[in-house]
Amino acid sequence: MSNPARSSLLSSLSIAALMVSVLVVGYFIGLHGPIPAALAPGKVAATEPGPFEPRAVAPREDLSASERSVIDLYERCSPSVVYVSPLREQAVQGDTPFTYSMQEVPVGTGSGFMWDKAGHIVTNFHVVQGASGALVTLNDRSTYRATKVFSFPDKDLAVLTIDAPPEKLVPLAIGTSKDLQVGQFVFAIGNPYGLDTTLTHGLISALGREMESVRTRENPNGRTIHDVIQTDAAINPGNSGGPLLDSSGRLIGVNTQIYSTTGASVGIGFAIPVDDVRRIVDQLIEKGVVVRPGLGIEIAKQNELFKLNRLGVRLDGVLVTAILPGGAAEKAGLRGAHFRQQPDGSIVLGDVITQVDDERTPDENSLRDALEARAIGQTVQLAVQRGHEQLTVPVTLQALDS
Repeated sequence: MSNPARSSLLSSLSIAALMVSVLVVGYFIGLHGPIPAALAPGKVAATEPGPFEPRAVAPREDLSASERSVIDLYERCSPSVVYVSPLREQAVQGDTPFTYSMQEVPVGTGSGFMWDKAGHIVTNFHVVQGASGALVTLNDRSTYRATKVFSFPDKDLAVLTIDAPPEKLVPLAIGTSKDLQVGQFVFAIGNPYGLDTTLTHGLISALGREMESVRTRENPNGRTIHDVIQTDAAINPGNSGGPLLDSSGRLIGVNTQIYSTTGASVGIGFAIPVDDVRRIVDQLIEKGVVVRPGLGIEIAKQNELFKLNRLGVRLDGVLVTAILPGGAAEKAGLRGAHFRQQPDGSIVLGDVITQVDDERTPDENSLRDALEARAIGQTVQLAVQRGHEQLTVPVTLQALDS
């Protein structure tokens, strides 16, 4: 049964709450006026539409000659640019938490371009460095696995081979880099951040720059790349390996690096000059390696030089550690290192090459640069320090594979 007293109390409280609500609403209405009909719940504003005139499309003037030139360049050249996806083997979980299988998965993106109708694709070495394979996607979205990969880390270049129909392959026109000038217009096409066939443009900002190539196990310090093109055309991650074009759509360089503290373009990008690219790519396609002039020697590695430094030995040249049998150095009478300590405590190292002709060679990079500026079969005069003797040794350079 219900309690009459309790029911009466609840009724009184309900009436009191209702009166308070009415007073509050009345107070706000008094301050602000009645609620507009357009804002009242469930109401639709009954306003009349005002006069309306649709916006007309303004006629466009003809494109300028420079715009038409850029559009034509992009339409001609963009089909030559490809999307490179390096692959790497990774453990992928199977049907149960305890089963795994090794599968190849994409581990990044890069750019490349068609070199010829035979399916050769040029890109940067660092795009495919350490990869177990690579996928190449063409402008029409068809994808091919690279069947061969040849590389030359010293110039950060690689050549991939794909088995695509010749009608799908549109090689770029090849230009020259020896006659470039600061201030020329340049264009970059690539896949920055995975955004395929993106066009950017700018100027040649400087010529003759130097930059360090990719570091490898064989060359932990990286080789110096000379005569690099600097441009302010926007180059971002993913542009690596793509073409740098002149205003005629000719290849003048391969985009490779940027200078940035953020990882994004700040208007300082670098490209490998096409004169070097052509020489190296042709050899990689023909022979699978780059043949260059050399001495037929082995030289001291970084860890060996570090040990010598700890012993207080300072070198002003390149220490020869071994002579390859039958090579140019052996025929010339050069000697490999034979460490021995003299009675006075000094250390005799063996032959140290300090100069090639008139060029000083204080380190490995300078020695390689001096030799590569010569021709196979050319005779050079080496300045050699042998113990306490200073010798001049003529050596006829031999062909060496990279």
